[in-house]
Amino acid sequence: MLLIVGRIGKPHGIRGEVTVEVRTDEPETRFAPGMVLTTMAGANAANGRGAAPAGPGVPFEVPGELTVEAARWHQGRMLVAFEGVLDRDVAEALRGTLVAVDSADVAPPEDPEEFLDHQLVGLAVVTPDGERLGEVARIDHAPASDLLVLRRPEGGTALIPFVKEIVPEVDLAGGRVVVDPPGGLLDL
Repeated sequence: MLLIVGRIGKPHGIRGEVTVEVRTDEPETRFAPGMVLTTMAGANAANGRGAAPAGPGVPFEVPGELTVEAARWHQGRMLVAFEGVLDRDVAEALRGTLVAVDSADVAPPEDPEEFLDHQLVGLAVVTPDGERLGEVARIDHAPASDLLVLRRPEGGTALIPFVKEIVPEVDLAGGRVVVDPPGGLLDL
């Protein structure tokens, strides 16, 4: 499973650097020199692949993988240089491209109370009494707390704050998340 770690933004300067909208808790690890990132068409990518001149009459195609040459922070933004992206035109062709890593290459968190999104998606959601409420569809990262998006068996979704008081147990081996929702939470 691929985990999106960033979205390539606008070019920075004339030497091929790009801004990256970081979507990972560990940008220094994910964008370290030598890291190979898988590319995916983003919402703003031109036809899913860029089209900048790579030479006389030859359009640039966004490759399936990009290798980080250098990365640095500048005014609160991550700037990344990728191998083979040497000018602003080619960097512009990357705009909107999502970059990802394979979940198999991501080490699990050391803290037993910390989970990666892909570990939770698909788990059954049950009450302390064992009543099945649905399954985790995705995780939304809100400012106050993370939210489990519960896909209900009868259709629709519900949002569950991912806090210890409401989610007392996550059993990865058992494939379930135990939730003890306050009255009315699942009716919203």
